[in-house]
Order: sequence, then C-alpha cells, then structure tokens
Amino acid sequence: MNAADKLIEVLESEGIPVIRQGSMTENEEYPQKFFTFWNPECEEIHYNNESRFELVTFEVNFYSTDPEEIYEIMKKTRRKLREKGFTVIDPGHDVESDEATHTGRGMTVNYREAEEK
Repeated sequence: MNAADKLIEVLESEGIPVIRQGSMTENEEYPQKFFTFWNPECEEIHYNNESRFELVTFEVNFYSTDPEEIYEIMKKTRRKLREKGFTVIDPGHDVESDEATHTGRGMTVNYREAEEK
C-alpha cells in the first residue's frame, strides 16, 4: 500500500468523507464536514549513492460547519497518523474555505515510504 492509500485509510477511519484537494466541481455542495489532502512533494533520500526511501509530504485539511469541531478532529487525527507511521511536521494551521459556512484547519505530515527492491 502506498503512502496516499495509507493516508486515506487513516482519514476514512473517522467515518468522515475524504476528498482530494481541488477535486470538487463548482456545483458540488460541501459536505457538513470533510477531509482534503494534497501531495505537494516527494523527495528521494539517498545514502552512499543509493536510493533508500522516499519522503512523501501531504497537506491534510479538515473543514466543518462547526468551528470547535475542527480542533477536536485534527487532534484525534494527528494521534492516529502518528500511530500509523506518519510524522506530523505542523500540528495545525488555519486554512481558507471557499464556503462561508465552513471553517478549515490543516497540518503538514510526512510518510517515509520504503524503496521497492
């Protein structure tokens, strides 16, 4: 299972919809609460001129119509991601929402994906 699939699995374990960032159409209605994710970079890590692993970075965002809920859900999600081998780089920051009804919170996480041999 690759890093993105592992991330989705952890996020879906909350029973909350997971949507790739930017994939909703203009006419789609926002769910009451949902996660989004984006993979801004992957870095191949080398040692002794050999590729050892990939460091995969994700931006994980959570949006909700309940502003207090975003802190609770993100705290629980950080804990679950750590348990599944993700490194939380940024424990939380505000993110913009395209809908006035929703508040967003995000975090940056890394996953060390072993090089396939």
